[in-house]
Amino acid sequence: MRIRGREIGAGAPAYIIAEMSANHGGSIERAKEIIHAAKEAGADCIKIQTYTADTLTIDCDNEYFHIGDGTWKGENLYQLYSRAYTPWEWQGELKEEAEKTGIDFFSTPFDNTAVDFLESIGVEFYKVASFELVDLPLIRYIASKGKPMILSTGMSSLAEIDEAVAAVRSTGNEEFALLRCASAYPAITDEMNLMTMRNMGEIFGVPVGLSDHSMGSVGAVTAVALGAKIIEKHFCLDRALESADSSFSMNPAEFKQMVQDIRQAERAIGVVKYGKTRQEESNIIFRRSVFCVKDISRGERLTPENIRIIRPGYGMAPKYYDAALGQVALRDIKKGEPIWLEMIGACI
Repeated sequence: MRIRGREIGAGAPAYIIAEMSANHGGSIERAKEIIHAAKEAGADCIKIQTYTADTLTIDCDNEYFHIGDGTWKGENLYQLYSRAYTPWEWQGELKEEAEKTGIDFFSTPFDNTAVDFLESIGVEFYKVASFELVDLPLIRYIASKGKPMILSTGMSSLAEIDEAVAAVRSTGNEEFALLRCASAYPAITDEMNLMTMRNMGEIFGVPVGLSDHSMGSVGAVTAVALGAKIIEKHFCLDRALESADSSFSMNPAEFKQMVQDIRQAERAIGVVKYGKTRQEESNIIFRRSVFCVKDISRGERLTPENIRIIRPGYGMAPKYYDAALGQVALRDIKKGEPIWLEMIGACI
């Protein structure tokens, strides 16, 4: 998979997404600040969401449209989305701001009209939210644009993921990735089950990653160690600036530390390499080797009493110790002198 010419997959560094979501708090200036702060914190991309309350739900106040638990307990869906959405008239301007800042920009569309709008402003790739993974007509419509896609899989069974993947591939689009996600706000690391992320990659043969709603960066760094090539985290300027998503979002300092930890984890993962590393060169001498531990006269036999395997490593390798026992010294050898094959010979 490639995003704006950048490879996403084996051997490539993780692509790190800062999700703005509702953290603009209704201010386009704050939204622009978030874009700049995300770039400064090391994000590769800023993501927004493209919907209105009317494209997501209906204005209805009966029991079905009220949230009973969690971060938004007691909220009415229509009112929540009315407060949290990113005005469409901002989005072209925010895309331009991201381009000037040098950070990628994309969005999650929640219906066909949002896709059409994002096409009109030139968005180059798309996200499918976990809650929309079961909306196969929407997935097919997004995929039909032939652009890279990232699909979150929170709450989804393997069968539902398989159906979504089939919907993408039915359009001929093979440029997509799957993200493990816990659709709880905030999520807890205990229920991430990141091995599922790796398994998705094996089953579907696509890059995988993590859409992480947990607090802190343990989940993200662990996911990278397990092969994640995309990491997404909610991003805000300050959790004290309350919005619908601020309580489970990272501030710039936290996000920057997460990026640094991810990049360090990637360096630690490295490649398959045996033998000494550059940093070990100076310490190899502290391996064990065969040394004289008691003065040996010329012609005297070598025994466990006068030679031993000890540190440091200036003598012959320990694997020759048994062969050396019983042989004779070809010259005087002083205590503390390393033993070498040319110093000894067969018994006479």
